[in-house]
Amino acid sequence: MRFYNNSHPYYCGIDLHARLLYVCIIDSKGEVVAHKKIGASKDDLLLILEPYIGNVIVGVECMHCWYWVSDWCAELGIDFILGHALYMKAIHGGKTKNDKVDSFKIATLLRGGNFPIAYDYPSEMRAARDLLRRRMKIVRHGAMLKGHVVNTNSQYNLPATELNLKNISARQKLREQYQDPIVQRNIDLDMALLDCYAKELAQVEWFIETQAKNHNPVYVLV
Repeated sequence: MRFYNNSHPYYCGIDLHARLLYVCIIDSKGEVVAHKKIGASKDDLLLILEPYIGNVIVGVECMHCWYWVSDWCAELGIDFILGHALYMKAIHGGKTKNDKVDSFKIATLLRGGNFPIAYDYPSEMRAARDLLRRRMKIVRHGAMLKGHVVNTNSQYNLPATELNLKNISARQKLREQYQDPIVQRNIDLDMALLDCYAKELAQVEWFIETQAKNHNPVYVLV
């Protein structure tokens, strides 16, 4: 794990939420010069940070709503650093934890060289990464559905199926495998979801491949 250890006149820690921010700015001696709760808007953030632009580093924890802060800082030329959520133990492990305390601790970690760095993914590629993450979750859920078929066979002491459920024909055969109509309906639900996933994932994967080509500057379409 890498830690941010550059020196600045001021350090700004922001505790992020969807609708509000808690901003703490400290100087190089650790003295608090600003500590305020504001709305999650560019105008409110500019109002509190403007006197320090050019002399401040902004740090946030890698939560779901950090994208706009990173992009806004890039637009204004403000130094920005993203913190790795899993390694920011000073925030999560403290006895006292609230938004105000967290923002101060983020600023203190920056000043002390103990701020764990996460990768600030390029803005033009974030949407593709998010789609890949969504695909991965669906693939994992598909594996769970297939595992449910295996568990159902074991539950009723039935022979293990050798069907490859990636294939449409294999999924169709399972719709007629169980004598108990309730058990069969349970499996039919798995198969219906797998049918949907197979169709949608094929389209998503094709779409991702086309977008990946656009992200590769050395790719030449032939």
